[in-house]
Amino acid sequence: MTTLPIGRYRFFQTLQPLSLLGKMTSKPLTGCWQVFSPSASWSIYLEEGKLIYACYTDKMFDLLYRHLQRLSEQIPTLHSGIDKQLQAIFETGLDNQAVANPDYLAICWLVNQKYMSPAQVGMLIEQLALEVFEPLLQIKEGSYEFTSESFLDDMPKFCHLDLPLLVEKCQNQAQNQENAKSRGTQQQRFHFFSSKARQSQTKIEQEFASQDSYQTVDYDTNDNKGQQTSQKPFEKKLYKIICIDDSPVVINAIKNFLDDQMFSVVGVNEPLKALMHIIRVKPDIILLDVEMPNLNGYELCSLLRKHSYFQSTPVIMVTGRSGLIDKAKAKMVRATGYLTKPFTQVDLLKVVFQNIESSTD
Repeated sequence: MTTLPIGRYRFFQTLQPLSLLGKMTSKPLTGCWQVFSPSASWSIYLEEGKLIYACYTDKMFDLLYRHLQRLSEQIPTLHSGIDKQLQAIFETGLDNQAVANPDYLAICWLVNQKYMSPAQVGMLIEQLALEVFEPLLQIKEGSYEFTSESFLDDMPKFCHLDLPLLVEKCQNQAQNQENAKSRGTQQQRFHFFSSKARQSQTKIEQEFASQDSYQTVDYDTNDNKGQQTSQKPFEKKLYKIICIDDSPVVINAIKNFLDDQMFSVVGVNEPLKALMHIIRVKPDIILLDVEMPNLNGYELCSLLRKHSYFQSTPVIMVTGRSGLIDKAKAKMVRATGYLTKPFTQVDLLKVVFQNIESSTD
């Protein structure tokens, strides 16, 4: 039995997509617009009126994989089997979690693992948006809603696109495709190419194809545009995380929530031994419980900040307390962030991805 998402159970009205898109940019809003039709749904994320991501919700990974496959021919560090890796981590691994946009988490992962640069991802997001808006511009009825808080609030941003210009570009592309289709029909009807000419064209195409199979051209690296490059295996970073908590349940939950293809998680349940582990491992991020015997999280964080090596290492305070006084204490000891118990996999991933960049700069 197929279960429809809750968003599908709506009262639909006649919609004019261009007017709706105009409404989205009439004010410099930050948040997520969701559009629902009887057969599909879209998520459009804005920051101060600029587009930061757009998703065709029902086909989010299909679109992403198709564009990554195309880009793998241009970007040496992006291998052609990347879709299988992303599927294992972000589709299978997050099946039972209410992750709004696991595809965006996958994109962040591509940057963190240095498969793609932030600039390349910005161009990828623009190409995805053009394809996302194409079916959206064709809907006749549906519903929509806006939420000011969104899944992308604390995530890295790779572009800020002008939505009206993007829609215009999408319309122009659709018109060009229609014109090209029309020209193709005309050429076929009047036998534009002679038999000999077609044979010559086929021969030329085969020659180009044989040349392309021996080289890779990267058009996106700094000063080597159009220069031939060879694809070399790229060593991917395994991020080291230390979780200090006197509860083995919390440590195990964090280990289960973080994929071992990307994170190496070390759990420490005795705070007095934590400093020794931290100095030895030199983690990229530290998850630190506040309420522990003998040495609490605030005291431990203060000691870490006195060590020259750990003055800028992200330290996330993990606690069941979320009052203003507790957050003020965390600021006083220069903690980087705050994660409130109980937390979900989504909560943990957001705070980790938010701080992982600063740990590797």
